[in-house]
Amino acid sequence: MSNLDEMGKKVRKLQLRAAVAKMKLRDLAEDLPVQWTELEEVAEKAYAVFAELDGAKRELAAMKNLR
Repeated sequence: MSNLDEMGKKVRKLQLRAAVAKMKLRDLAEDLPVQWTELEEVAEKAYAVFAELDGAKRELAAMKNLR
């Protein structure tokens, strides 16, 4: 499997993790003010996974441009 294929798989996995993080954040927001103490932790996790996804997408795009 090529590096390009591996990066594509990584991006797809990160997209799934990002979707789950987004749903958790949305669900928590809908329940506010209940569990408001969890808001910062859930938001930080969502931020981290979206930042990782953004980096992986940029890396994948750069790899495709080098082909």
